[in-house]
Amino acid sequence: MALSADTAGEHVNQMIALTERLTQLIAEEAQAFESNRPQDAAALVEETSRLANLYRLESMRIRSNPDLIAPAPSEDRKRLVQATEAFDAVLARQGRALEAARAVTEGLVHAIANEVAAQRSRGIGYGPGAQAHIMNLATSITLNQRA
Repeated sequence: MALSADTAGEHVNQMIALTERLTQLIAEEAQAFESNRPQDAAALVEETSRLANLYRLESMRIRSNPDLIAPAPSEDRKRLVQATEAFDAVLARQGRALEAARAVTEGLVHAIANEVAAQRSRGIGYGPGAQAHIMNLATSITLNQRA
Protein backbone atom coordinates (compact mmCIF):
# COMPACT_ATOMS: atom_id res chain seq x y z
CA MET A 1 0.00 0.00 0.00
CA ALA A 2 1.43 3.34 -1.00
CA LEU A 3 0.30 6.92 -1.13
CA SER A 4 -1.31 7.87 -4.41
CA ALA A 5 -0.45 11.36 -5.56
CA ASP A 6 -0.45 12.91 -9.01
CA THR A 7 2.12 15.61 -8.26
CA ALA A 8 5.15 16.07 -6.03
CA GLY A 9 3.24 18.71 -4.06
CA GLU A 10 0.39 16.28 -3.38
CA HIS A 11 2.88 13.62 -2.35
CA VAL A 12 4.55 15.99 0.12
CA ASN A 13 1.18 17.10 1.53
CA GLN A 14 0.07 13.47 1.95
CA MET A 15 3.35 12.68 3.72
CA ILE A 16 2.84 15.69 6.00
CA ALA A 17 -0.69 14.51 6.87
CA LEU A 18 0.55 10.95 7.46
CA THR A 19 3.45 12.13 9.61
CA GLU A 20 1.27 14.47 11.68
CA ARG A 21 -1.36 11.77 12.31
CA LEU A 22 1.30 9.25 13.27
CA THR A 23 2.91 11.83 15.56
CA GLN A 24 -0.46 12.46 17.23
CA LEU A 25 -1.10 8.74 17.77
CA ILE A 26 2.34 8.09 19.22
CA ALA A 27 2.04 11.15 21.49
CA GLU A 28 -1.27 9.75 22.79
CA GLU A 29 0.39 6.37 23.41
CA ALA A 30 3.27 8.03 25.23
CA GLN A 31 0.79 10.00 27.35
CA ALA A 32 -1.00 6.76 28.23
CA PHE A 33 2.25 5.15 29.37
CA GLU A 34 3.33 8.27 31.27
CA SER A 35 -0.06 8.27 33.04
CA ASN A 36 0.38 4.59 33.96
CA ARG A 37 -2.59 3.66 31.76
CA PRO A 38 -1.12 1.34 29.10
CA GLN A 39 -4.58 -0.06 28.44
CA ASP A 40 -5.45 3.30 26.83
CA ALA A 41 -2.60 2.82 24.35
CA ALA A 42 -3.94 -0.59 23.35
CA ALA A 43 -6.86 1.01 21.50
CA LEU A 44 -4.41 2.89 19.26
CA VAL A 45 -2.13 0.01 18.35
CA GLU A 46 -3.88 -1.13 15.17
CA GLU A 47 -4.04 2.29 13.52
CA THR A 48 -0.54 3.18 14.69
CA SER A 49 0.87 -0.03 13.25
CA ARG A 50 -0.88 0.47 9.92
CA LEU A 51 0.26 4.08 9.59
CA ALA A 52 3.80 3.30 10.78
CA ASN A 53 4.11 0.64 8.10
CA LEU A 54 2.83 3.05 5.45
CA TYR A 55 5.24 5.73 6.71
CA ARG A 56 8.14 3.28 6.56
CA LEU A 57 7.29 2.24 3.01
CA GLU A 58 6.85 5.81 1.78
CA SER A 59 10.04 6.97 3.48
CA MET A 60 11.98 4.20 1.77
CA ARG A 61 10.34 5.08 -1.55
CA ILE A 62 11.30 8.74 -1.22
CA ARG A 63 14.80 7.89 -0.04
CA SER A 64 15.35 5.66 -3.07
CA ASN A 65 13.76 8.16 -5.47
CA PRO A 66 14.07 11.77 -4.21
CA ASP A 67 12.56 13.00 -7.48
CA LEU A 68 9.14 12.00 -6.08
CA ILE A 69 9.13 15.14 -3.93
CA ALA A 70 11.95 17.29 -5.36
CA PRO A 71 9.65 19.34 -7.63
CA ALA A 72 7.33 20.17 -4.70
CA PRO A 73 7.26 23.78 -3.51
CA SER A 74 10.05 24.61 -1.10
CA GLU A 75 7.60 25.70 1.59
CA ASP A 76 5.85 22.31 1.49
CA ARG A 77 9.15 20.46 1.77
CA LYS A 78 10.07 22.64 4.78
CA ARG A 79 6.75 21.72 6.41
CA LEU A 80 7.54 18.04 5.80
CA VAL A 81 10.93 18.47 7.47
CA GLN A 82 9.26 20.17 10.46
CA ALA A 83 6.64 17.41 10.70
CA THR A 84 9.42 14.80 10.58
CA GLU A 85 11.35 16.58 13.34
CA ALA A 86 8.24 16.64 15.53
CA PHE A 87 7.72 12.95 14.77
CA ASP A 88 11.30 12.16 15.83
CA ALA A 89 10.81 14.09 19.08
CA VAL A 90 7.62 12.23 19.96
CA LEU A 91 9.30 8.91 19.15
CA ALA A 92 12.05 9.75 21.64
CA ARG A 93 9.39 10.66 24.23
CA GLN A 94 7.58 7.38 23.66
CA GLY A 95 10.86 5.48 23.96
CA ARG A 96 11.48 7.05 27.37
CA ALA A 97 7.92 6.27 28.49
CA LEU A 98 8.20 2.64 27.35
CA GLU A 99 11.57 2.23 29.05
CA ALA A 100 10.13 3.58 32.30
CA ALA A 101 7.15 1.20 32.06
CA ARG A 102 9.50 -1.72 31.35
CA ALA A 103 11.67 -0.84 34.36
CA VAL A 104 8.63 -0.68 36.66
CA THR A 105 7.28 -3.98 35.36
CA GLU A 106 10.66 -5.65 35.68
CA GLY A 107 10.97 -4.34 39.25
CA LEU A 108 7.57 -5.78 40.14
CA VAL A 109 8.47 -9.18 38.71
CA HIS A 110 11.72 -9.20 40.71
CA ALA A 111 9.92 -8.15 43.90
CA ILE A 112 7.33 -10.90 43.46
CA ALA A 113 10.01 -13.50 42.72
CA ASN A 114 12.02 -12.44 45.79
CA GLU A 115 8.93 -12.60 47.99
CA VAL A 116 8.07 -16.07 46.67
CA ALA A 117 11.64 -17.21 47.36
CA ALA A 118 11.51 -15.74 50.87
CA GLN A 119 8.22 -17.51 51.57
CA ARG A 120 9.60 -20.82 50.32
CA SER A 121 12.66 -20.94 52.57
CA ARG A 122 11.82 -20.55 56.21
CA GLY A 123 14.05 -21.42 59.10
CA ILE A 124 12.87 -24.03 61.55
CA GLY A 125 14.12 -24.38 65.06
CA TYR A 126 16.09 -22.01 67.24
CA GLY A 127 19.72 -21.68 68.19
CA PRO A 128 22.99 -22.50 66.47
CA GLY A 129 21.81 -25.85 65.13
CA ALA A 130 18.71 -24.44 63.43
CA GLN A 131 18.30 -25.36 59.79
CA ALA A 132 16.52 -23.77 56.91
CA HIS A 133 13.70 -25.81 55.51
CA ILE A 134 12.98 -25.32 51.83
CA MET A 135 9.41 -26.08 50.92
CA ASN A 136 8.98 -27.97 47.67
CA LEU A 137 5.97 -26.06 46.42
CA ALA A 138 5.66 -25.55 42.71
CA THR A 139 5.50 -21.86 41.85
CA SER A 140 5.26 -20.26 38.48
CA ILE A 141 5.45 -16.75 37.16
CA THR A 142 4.01 -15.97 33.77
CA LEU A 143 5.79 -13.40 31.67
CA ASN A 144 4.26 -11.67 28.69
CA GLN A 145 6.83 -12.02 25.91
CA ARG A 146 5.15 -9.28 23.82
CA ALA A 147 5.74 -6.58 26.43
